[in-house]
Amino acid sequence: MIDEDTRYEAVRSRDARFDGEFFFAVETTGIYCRPSCPAVTPKRQNVRYYTTAAAAQGSGYRACRRCRPDAVPGSAEWNVRADVVGRAMRLIGDGVVDREGVGGLAGRLGYSARQVQRQLTAEVGAGPVALARAQRAHTARVLLQTTPLPVTEIAFAAGFASVRQFNGTMREVYARTPTQLRADAPDRRRAVASSAGIPLRLAHRGAYQARPVFDLLARERVPGVEEVTGAAGSRIFRRTLRLPHGTGIVSVDEAGHEQPGARAEHRGGWLDARIHLTDLRDLTTAVGRLRRLFDLDADPYAIDERLGADPRLAPLVAARPGLRSPAAADPGELALRIVAGPAEAARLTERYGKRLDAPCGALDRIFPAPDDLGGEPGTLGALARALADGTLRLDAGADRDDAEAALRALPGMDARTAALIRMRALGDPDVTLPGGDSAAWRPWRSYAHQHLDAEGQL
Repeated sequence: MIDEDTRYEAVRSRDARFDGEFFFAVETTGIYCRPSCPAVTPKRQNVRYYTTAAAAQGSGYRACRRCRPDAVPGSAEWNVRADVVGRAMRLIGDGVVDREGVGGLAGRLGYSARQVQRQLTAEVGAGPVALARAQRAHTARVLLQTTPLPVTEIAFAAGFASVRQFNGTMREVYARTPTQLRADAPDRRRAVASSAGIPLRLAHRGAYQARPVFDLLARERVPGVEEVTGAAGSRIFRRTLRLPHGTGIVSVDEAGHEQPGARAEHRGGWLDARIHLTDLRDLTTAVGRLRRLFDLDADPYAIDERLGADPRLAPLVAARPGLRSPAAADPGELALRIVAGPAEAARLTERYGKRLDAPCGALDRIFPAPDDLGGEPGTLGALARALADGTLRLDAGADRDDAEAALRALPGMDARTAALIRMRALGDPDVTLPGGDSAAWRPWRSYAHQHLDAEGQL
């Protein structure tokens, strides 16, 4: 837990390391901000702190127009925590409340709706409805400022039940009408034709080692589903996605950007992305899955400090500060691909992959769904059947221990493959592969694995 002295010092020094880890609000202005907000530092007695933007909004504060606190990286805590609150936050980020309601969220977690409400409110200062509402408002602002879609379409695409609810929420959160928010878009980010996709900045905190991530994605790519083009340092990764309401094609640029104005040791930045969707209701989910794939909500300061204290890893951490542990855009798909291997994954895609109605260059299909692969022999078929019938869950809110136990129970599943699926498909930051354990690396053993792999020591 971060004490108030540390929080105020972070605000006073505009420390971007804490962006997304907490928010502060100023009683005299009625505005809440990210810690790195460039505005004049408020008096300490006027400052209040919140774990989430939704909690600040619930207390009556509106988002700062200058620092846009809703656009910060997510808290790294939710990726680390395996309890019900961590699982709930990951599911809400995936859009489950918008699609299935609070009852659906609670059912996935194995708790009652009342228990989930109570635990989230106690821990993060807001319940699932308020957290989803804040997320919808952010999605709507992105659509208003990056697409020419009519306001009515944006309201429903962002997940609002009515235009009236949409208008009221945007005024409460941003103190602006949707029309005013659209007019506020910087010239370089003006709305573009929907056929060009939705341009986004995927924010991260601290240093980001893009090259190892893109190297990994290039090695693992499945033809027709993914491609990596361009020269190292300026590559573009593109892939297709199966989403709750339709399909999508996403692209991410390797060449990132640093946050201007921050002290070098505190500097974060972003990756440029573009998302094409057949149904705009999938925007929140697509963004969340891209963030998990590229591990953009990690806390590189905590990770590097811990791993850098180990003599074996210290020179590796110094050589690659901010190294990430990529997860998955589609956990079930990645699990199937890990078991199948690259050549077999390509064959399965060619045989069973659903073709896109509108192919985009070399991307012309979606990786087969588990239902399509249940007839395959051996471990692959058993894994596909377990995913299809719900015996095995690998979604954002899955219990990681239960998932690994279900994986290990599959015929032919070895310990190393199960651990790799837990690391990548479930995004667990503290997994070690057999033979690579060290208690000194906890709770960041997955990142230690990435350092050793990048150095060719595995």
